[in-house]
Amino acid sequence: MAVHPARANDRAHDSWRLVWASLTRADVAGLGGYVALSLAAALAGGVAAVALVPLIQPDHTWPIAARVPGLDGGMDTRIAVFAVAMGGFALLRWLAARCGARQISAYGMRLRRQVHARLIHASLGSLADATSAEIANVLTHNVEVIVQGLSALQQLVLAGLTCAVSLAFALWVSPPLALAAPLLAAVGLLASRLFGREQSEVARQYVADMTRLFWHSEDFPRRLRHVRSFGREDAEKAGYADVSSRLGNGYRRQLELVASGRLVLELLAAASITAIFLLAQRWHGIDQASVIAVCLLLGRLLPYLVSTRQSFQQLRSAGPALELRERYMHMPPALGPIATTSARRDPVLIERMRVTPPVPGVVVEHLPLVPGEMTLVSGDSGIGKSSLVDALAGMAAPQLFVASMDGNDVDFDTYRQRVRHSAYVSQSVRPWQRTVRECLHWADPLATDDVLHGVLKDVGLDQRLAASQRGLDTDLHSSASRLSGGELQRLLLAQVILRQPVMALLDEATSALDAPSELRVLGTLKARLPHTILIVVSHRPGVAALADQQLDIGSGLATALTRRATDAPISESAGRLSIRS
Repeated sequence: MAVHPARANDRAHDSWRLVWASLTRADVAGLGGYVALSLAAALAGGVAAVALVPLIQPDHTWPIAARVPGLDGGMDTRIAVFAVAMGGFALLRWLAARCGARQISAYGMRLRRQVHARLIHASLGSLADATSAEIANVLTHNVEVIVQGLSALQQLVLAGLTCAVSLAFALWVSPPLALAAPLLAAVGLLASRLFGREQSEVARQYVADMTRLFWHSEDFPRRLRHVRSFGREDAEKAGYADVSSRLGNGYRRQLELVASGRLVLELLAAASITAIFLLAQRWHGIDQASVIAVCLLLGRLLPYLVSTRQSFQQLRSAGPALELRERYMHMPPALGPIATTSARRDPVLIERMRVTPPVPGVVVEHLPLVPGEMTLVSGDSGIGKSSLVDALAGMAAPQLFVASMDGNDVDFDTYRQRVRHSAYVSQSVRPWQRTVRECLHWADPLATDDVLHGVLKDVGLDQRLAASQRGLDTDLHSSASRLSGGELQRLLLAQVILRQPVMALLDEATSALDAPSELRVLGTLKARLPHTILIVVSHRPGVAALADQQLDIGSGLATALTRRATDAPISESAGRLSIRS
């Protein structure tokens, strides 16, 4: 559970609260450990700076030496105190860095898993307006920007603790010289506010442009063929160059803002140290050793003040990235979970179902779904075939659903449970696994090589792999062994055979095959899945010869073809099929 849940009305520049809202209790505990180690390291560093003065001026009487054990002793003791303090400082900084690295790593892994899990369980409707480029950005580069924001927060905590401890030591060593503390505090405040608004705008534009860059980069080989066929290489290069230019200019401006802030901080820090020397010269009672100690303590702050600018910039960049992530984290979930009961393979009669889009919807009446039978869904593009298949797969809730099984009425949740062991393949799906073996084992991890060779023969890929020296370990995407679009579709259909699903939904999953090959593969698939409800979406009329029934979605009132003669017993009301759109 997050410590402070983010709200939808968070402002983009409120990066502190957005980063804090993304932390869990474990993250806060880890940050607490990092703070404790950083504080201990800052104390050790302060002691080391104070202990260095007696080594620089061994013959000078320093009043504070009497209050620090070891500083009023011999040179060997002073060296030992300095060495222990420096060694402790180095060790504690190392431990703090390890603690921070573990926290950053765990934080990044959790963000990736959370947003990926949310996308996996998001409803299909909520993803309809999301581009694949933006989703790719959310899952990859965007998380890196957020992780850098938490890292920047850690560095700001470290800088703040070091400043506080160093100023406290300076006040202890010489209260008059510590009057420079308000000036240093003003410098730190200026560092947090300088160029802040512009940095927020640059960061927001950077996130948007990175999404555009993903859009230009996705599915590049297929995109390249399309670009070349139109002779639009120059236009494509110009578009990519435009996005790259905006990204480059944005990144340049970020670095310029950091450099400008660093310049201001260095000048102010130099003015502060100069003011300390002037104060020490004019203020009676301040010895040289105190001046050296205070300058050593305050000099430790300069690197932290310089790095503070970059840390603030990274933290501001995390704000827009977190907003983009939160938009996906708040997507409505898909339909509720399905109980893990054994799958049933009884016939289902869908008496009436309405699905959208398109508007006003597609209505299906008296549709029997019988294991071992094939239902062909046909119709013009964009008329609602995919929406119908999503509902039949149980992945999208229809507007209306009336069905029965074994003479008993069932609701949509019961139907979803009935078809939960399904397999869905569309023409746009491409295997993301590396080899043929990995792709098939994804469907059935326990399948032997003999079984894998058998299903490859079923879909007509056996001879293709026989010509490959690597066989089942053939790489799917390398130039030497790349499978064609039709071969990749055959491989996905081999997954379906291995799955032996309750229902198989093929949304133009054979579109890359020629007509005779399509009929052979679908015929084999039907024979190898005798207990599976097979639903096929295809534009080719020849597939109707294999189908037991056909649903033809027309532009107006349309009636599907009647069922082919069959010996399979079905419900009395299943004798007619119709679809209206």
